[in-house]
Amino acid sequence: MRRSDTARLDTARLDTAHLDTDDDVAALSTSQATLLVAEREITTQVRSKSFIISVLVTVLLIAGGIILMNVFGGGDDAADVAVVEGAEVPEQAGEAPGPLGTALEQQEVSSMDEAEELLRDGEVEAIVAPDESSPVGLTLIGLDSPPTEVAQSLSVMPTMQTLEASDTDSALGFLVAMGFGLVFMILAMGSGSTIVQNTVQEKQSRIVEILLSSISSRALLAGKVLGNSALAVGQALLYATAASAALLITGQESVLDTLTLPMLWFVLFFVPGFLLVAAMFAAGASLVSRQEDVGAVMTPTMMLVMAPYFLVIFLQDNPLAMTIGSYVPFSAPVAMPVRMFLGEAQWFEPVVAMVLLVAAVAVMMALAARIYSRSLLHMGQRMKLRAALSSRD
Repeated sequence: MRRSDTARLDTARLDTAHLDTDDDVAALSTSQATLLVAEREITTQVRSKSFIISVLVTVLLIAGGIILMNVFGGGDDAADVAVVEGAEVPEQAGEAPGPLGTALEQQEVSSMDEAEELLRDGEVEAIVAPDESSPVGLTLIGLDSPPTEVAQSLSVMPTMQTLEASDTDSALGFLVAMGFGLVFMILAMGSGSTIVQNTVQEKQSRIVEILLSSISSRALLAGKVLGNSALAVGQALLYATAASAALLITGQESVLDTLTLPMLWFVLFFVPGFLLVAAMFAAGASLVSRQEDVGAVMTPTMMLVMAPYFLVIFLQDNPLAMTIGSYVPFSAPVAMPVRMFLGEAQWFEPVVAMVLLVAAVAVMMALAARIYSRSLLHMGQRMKLRAALSSRD
């Protein structure tokens, strides 16, 4: 037996030593046993250096990616202008970006000579000077070309709309779809793999026999799913917070306002969505007792976890495919929030999709509990799914 397995066995003995009497087992209800297992799953992971490092790296990648995109995009930088005494700049020009994404940082000067010196030294991009002959009472002076963007910022523009999405809107929609898909896939596969690894190791090292002498298999299954689900939801909230903070830091409040409702729905859909795949991971892992056999039983679940990502990446522009995907339980946690961001979902559609998803979770948890309880003590060769479903407890 490997050292890690021995350590797990010793820990399990310590954890269950106080439950070895019949009175203790009877005193521990299913809910208490479930919470005990969930607590152990959470504390074991949060104490792991690899888990902490992976979470921090992901947070840095999310926040850093948004900040770097804003820096290299360069669309929201303010333009410095020298305002000669007597020139009245519209109040809104210094408060928000103009139609071309340029706000004005105003530097007041007392004379035209001082303003020209600043312009030639490169400290300002344009001069705003009073001009009684101009219809607006101002004249703009650039160094070697007309300051068009500054002029746009000083203009009063009507509200503008388009009948079709622009390339910028399409690019933002693609990034949002990719972000939702990646977060769901990474968290589901990461936490799901942890469930599989722990379950198989417990079977290999016979720890599961000690655990089942103290608690029921259903409580063990529920605790594993609950604990890892809590960790996954916590990570999703952390990543959403990191993205929101990065958008605020870079001054992209309008994007954040647009994303707020879809992100909230994404977190709401993520909870039952992860419960669905976590139950499948746990049930599949209980069918095998060797790490070498994991791939064969986990491949179908892995494919279902990856499906939402490829759906929103390759079929984002297909309304029919996205509509169908937003009602399918395995893809709804990603497809529905994306449709809401794109403005393609009616108000009642997320509610209907959520009801279908919760119903699917209930069915899957019942099946998983049946498989888990009937195959957890099976050792040796991989137990077939049909045998697990048809055998008696």
